[in-house]
Amino acid sequence: MAVEPLSQKEIEDRLAELPGWSVDGDRLARSYRLGSHFAAAAMVVHIAQVQEKLDHHSDLTLGYNTVSLTVNTHSVGGAITELDFNLARKVEELAPGHGAR
Repeated sequence: MAVEPLSQKEIEDRLAELPGWSVDGDRLARSYRLGSHFAAAAMVVHIAQVQEKLDHHSDLTLGYNTVSLTVNTHSVGGAITELDFNLARKVEELAPGHGAR
């Protein structure tokens, strides 16, 4: 099944289920604050593992005690697709285990 860009309404509906996530231009975006730099680095590694498993990758930024992600689907011209929301949901599932807020 081919991946298709989501409509604005579909994006808004899915965002309602993911507090903290937003649209930044043509990308989904979210930042997390963690208790330490080590905790943030560990979360980046965990996200990278999930991305490899999904074969869908975000841009990740590691700060002192922050992790930021932005994601869209390059294969459909950089639009937001269900693949991006799948990744966002997986990150939301793992974030509490790292103490992210």
